Amino acid sequence: MTKLSVNINKIATLRNARGGNVPNLIQAALDIERFGAQGITVHPRPDERHITYKDVYELKPHLKTEFNIEGNPKEKKFVDLVTEIKPQQVTLVPDVTGQLTSDHGWDTIENKAYLTEMIAYFKSLNIRTSIFVDANLKMIEGAKATGTDRIELYTEGYAKNFNANKEIAVKPFTEAAKLANSLGLGINAGHDMNKENLKFFKQHVPNLLEVSIGHALISDALYLGLENTVQIYLRQLV
Repeated sequence: MTKLSVNINKIATLRNARGGNVPNLIQAALDIERFGAQGITVHPRPDERHITYKDVYELKPHLKTEFNIEGNPKEKKFVDLVTEIKPQQVTLVPDVTGQLTSDHGWDTIENKAYLTEMIAYFKSLNIRTSIFVDANLKMIEGAKATGTDRIELYTEGYAKNFNANKEIAVKPFTEAAKLANSLGLGINAGHDMNKENLKFFKQHVPNLLEVSIGHALISDALYLGLENTVQIYLRQLV
């Protein structure tokens, strides 16, 4: 079964809209774990518009499942955070300051030296590493050269084209996964995955280890309830 890691950024966004501690981020994370999710993902950004660095520190001692922290290692504050927290997984994402959401993967060839250095550092702390990449075979080969444990396939293109032609939409991701498997890279995926397109993706991406889903899952929970929604998403991954 592919693991479900729930990104709780949007819960923090709702809390931050009014200040205070409603909804309670830690309680929400613990409930998500209790409802069956196998991981919690956070992506703190420099402006702290959703998850704050303080949140990450406060979450760590409470979580029982995998903790995945996403971010750009070119930000010293992010590197310091990961160094202190030592999550089970760090996902390196090439976001720029002020970016609304992640919208591209790493150029693993151009950034090979830098990524190799950062990955070696995080792995020295016994943190599993993952690089956010497009479904581009050259970028996946480049990821392998950095020494990373896993890649996370950036799936917006799949989600955007799913309704028009799901077979065509998933094809580059199937090919990317086959290459990653042959290279010994673990495969994660995330971005714009939802309860409609998740199962088909899982069926066509061999050895998919983990998906990270936030926006769609939290949005669905407004209508369906958080526990029910987590269960719905888990069923797509069986």
